[in-house]
Amino acid sequence: MDGMTFSADTQWPQADALVYDDAVRARVDHLYERVKDVITPMEWPKFAPLIDGILRLKEQRGATILAHNYMTPEIFNCVGDITGDSLKLAQVAAEAEEDVIVQAGVHFMAETAKILSPNKTVLIPDMEAGCSLAASITGEDVQRIKAAYPDLPIVTYVNTSADVKAYADICCTSSNAVQVVEAVAAQWGVDTVIMIPDEYLAKNVAAQTDIKILTWKGSCEVHEQFTPEDIEDLRAAHPDAVILTHPECPPEVMAKADFAGSTGAMAGYVKDHSPKKAILITECSMSDNVAVENPGVQFVKPCNLCPHMKRITLTGIYEALRDLKHEVTVDPVIAAKARASLQAMLDLPKADKPPHFDTGRDAVAVPYVAV
Repeated sequence: MDGMTFSADTQWPQADALVYDDAVRARVDHLYERVKDVITPMEWPKFAPLIDGILRLKEQRGATILAHNYMTPEIFNCVGDITGDSLKLAQVAAEAEEDVIVQAGVHFMAETAKILSPNKTVLIPDMEAGCSLAASITGEDVQRIKAAYPDLPIVTYVNTSADVKAYADICCTSSNAVQVVEAVAAQWGVDTVIMIPDEYLAKNVAAQTDIKILTWKGSCEVHEQFTPEDIEDLRAAHPDAVILTHPECPPEVMAKADFAGSTGAMAGYVKDHSPKKAILITECSMSDNVAVENPGVQFVKPCNLCPHMKRITLTGIYEALRDLKHEVTVDPVIAAKARASLQAMLDLPKADKPPHFDTGRDAVAVPYVAV
């Protein structure tokens, strides 16, 4: 690849044929300075040729890479063009000039990108990169809920498939969930809202509002693993640390944290407050990526990895760009309906920054829908 020029018929080598030579060093070694605290010098020669290939392929293909907060640091910091939570990625991608989008994240995120950018080619490096939460509910389930509760609005988390979004009334994120619940209740003139599919997010939202909530029995396999005992043990071992948790965690976990909010809110807290030591109760790679932006903060990592996010690798990204493979498509009828539920959320007033959850509230009973 040394000295290779770009053309439509350039034959790019297999990933395992890429080498860490002087040309690659000259092109990408400056990026190591950014990640040197989270990637060892022994790892860099393995990553650098793939990073170089991806960066050059992006230019040839006219592509942009969306890197979710849970991507490993070599992806997030070295090849990601747009970084953040799933909705931010899709929104910004829709405004990007590039015609090809590579989703470094899980499948529902790629679907959301396609829904908001219907005329762009959306690729995912691994079609098997799913999500336990998204898999917990289907569009048919939502239709049954609608039939059973015709007078109540259905709010669906963005961490769902396109067909689930298509049959919901409005979407929400972990940062705007309380706002969405209260807004849709007012619009419908009701005091009860159905919030699917994350039971823990629903329970945590219910503690923040007077609106009654019904939910679905779904959860994130990463966040549901954390326990109150984990937080107590971390607090005992690191009494000087600030503990931040995600609202997909069980309420009894969130109640023991110092701060709770979306991935964006957690990153914002660390940036704004610069604590001496921080513990992020969420997917493990998040700590590495926030650490890059906050070198003065020491991070303790209670490491729960998402097996689905970890299916996305530099090799997979390189091969997706090289062969333009693993294209994600959404049925146009479903996409139009899903776009409407997303747009209903996007039409709400925007907060200046992601709000946080008050961790001091009492737990609220949240029944499951009966279908």
